[in-house]
Amino acid sequence: EMAALSYCFGGKQVLEMARSGLPLKGVVSYHGSLATNQPAKPGQVQAHVAVFTGEADPMVPADQVSAFEKEMDAAGVDYFVVSYPGAKHSFTNTGADEFAERFGMPLGYDSAADQDSWARTADFLEGLFD
Repeated sequence: EMAALSYCFGGKQVLEMARSGLPLKGVVSYHGSLATNQPAKPGQVQAHVAVFTGEADPMVPADQVSAFEKEMDAAGVDYFVVSYPGAKHSFTNTGADEFAERFGMPLGYDSAADQDSWARTADFLEGLFD
């Protein structure tokens, strides 16, 4: 049994792995895009799904989060989404503020969101594999 965790582009990819029905116990996406061209179909997703996103992330806007939740509900997926108020894209990356300044990007490290998402991930994984 296996779980897949990833960030940003990789976060989108682990969700696509789950949507395609790969035999994963769980997937965790941190500030990954939630949009897809191939929505999950009922009964197809075997993985439990955890998503951590920032409410202030323009790359993953609220309508994308809402559409993802509707998709997961319609497909009968066991999932949860945590949206952190004020958190921007790359909220788990301690170097995000430097990149934001250097490249003028809407990124930002958020210590509270980083720590909370990791603690929730540990609980999620423990629940999958206990």
